[in-house]
Amino acid sequence: MKFSTKDRYALRLMLELAGHKPDEFVPLKTVSERQGISLKYLEQIITPLARAGLVVSGRGSQGGYRLARPAADYTAGEILRAIEGELTSIPCLASTAEQCPRRSLCRTLGFWAGMNQVINQYADSVTLEDLRRAPDAAML
Repeated sequence: MKFSTKDRYALRLMLELAGHKPDEFVPLKTVSERQGISLKYLEQIITPLARAGLVVSGRGSQGGYRLARPAADYTAGEILRAIEGELTSIPCLASTAEQCPRRSLCRTLGFWAGMNQVINQYADSVTLEDLRRAPDAAML
């Protein structure tokens, strides 16, 4: 499974918001400058996060975005699913996929299903707070 730049940037965006006071709105321009991510790209990423209720927006001169709840209440899996949808290694395992005509004959389906389980369990075991508190990139 390959995660996109949008996925990686979504986690960085959420981590940036987690680093601020809970009631503080952070302008996307600030996130853009601090993270080295274009403002236009962040605008594309923030939309599904807001739609999923993960962030709250504020208008006006003190406007921007903030987390909708404490960082410890988010998992990496939840954030990635807001951007990507299901985290599946192969399309035929997605809940919206049509039934594969070879499903009953597929000797590799169990492998892929097991991989999905490991990926989802791990993504759901790491909170935004875990990532925020990580001493370095080798934390996990």
